[in-house]
Amino acid sequence: MELREKISANLSSVKEKSPLIHHITNYVTVNDCANIVLAIGGSPVMADDLEEVAEMVGFASALVLNIGTLNSRTIESMLVAGRRAKELGVPVILDPVGVGATKLRTDTAEKLIKELKPEVIRGNMSEIKVLAGQNVAIKGVDSLADEQGSSIIARTLATELHCVIAITGKTDVVSDGRQVCLLDNGHRILADVTGTGCMTSSLVATFCGVTNDYFTASVAGIISMGLAGEMAQSSMHHGDGIGTFRARLFDSIYNLSPEILAQEGKIRYE
Repeated sequence: MELREKISANLSSVKEKSPLIHHITNYVTVNDCANIVLAIGGSPVMADDLEEVAEMVGFASALVLNIGTLNSRTIESMLVAGRRAKELGVPVILDPVGVGATKLRTDTAEKLIKELKPEVIRGNMSEIKVLAGQNVAIKGVDSLADEQGSSIIARTLATELHCVIAITGKTDVVSDGRQVCLLDNGHRILADVTGTGCMTSSLVATFCGVTNDYFTASVAGIISMGLAGEMAQSSMHHGDGIGTFRARLFDSIYNLSPEILAQEGKIRYE
């Protein structure tokens, strides 16, 4: 089956099965992540208490770990939930928000990767470069790195970590170490709305919840956000701003069909 057919079939499966996606994520974007999962057809749960995370993973189809607003309590919850996920074969999707900005973030991301071996790591160029051992400039949790060499970095790191690496930016890059896919959907206004990266990780996780082809799931999740960004922006009128765009982004995800996903996705191979 060709890649476009696979991502189309994956969206149909999401809408049919409504996979439960367990999040231990950051409190800045938690509501948006929950709503984006609902909009695409999944079912979110945002449980992070140490007393219930392992049990909750037992009901889940995928686990998102997002380090955007770290604290010692959630770090331990991530490790407990992640270990249980590995025991059960539940895919772990890591979003290393702001890794490299502080020692805590970097040490935590490295520990999660070493102990849990996530199936997918989704980040911006700065974050992925940090994980690849490169020195980059970071402003808060925002990326200041350019995209030069992104395909090589994605392939190399995916091979090293035995996972899918997904880099989101002007051109998105997804690699499982064997193949590299470049995705050109999206609009620059996506960067003006807090949480679109976190939401993309949640979309990737939702697709990972219905297939064990995590490369295809990552492509599907990223294209979904890119297409929704295009659709939302094209529907805006004079005087509309990022508030309108944000609302229409959810509407566009909600109305995304398998046919649109397959036909409008801008996919090329490196």
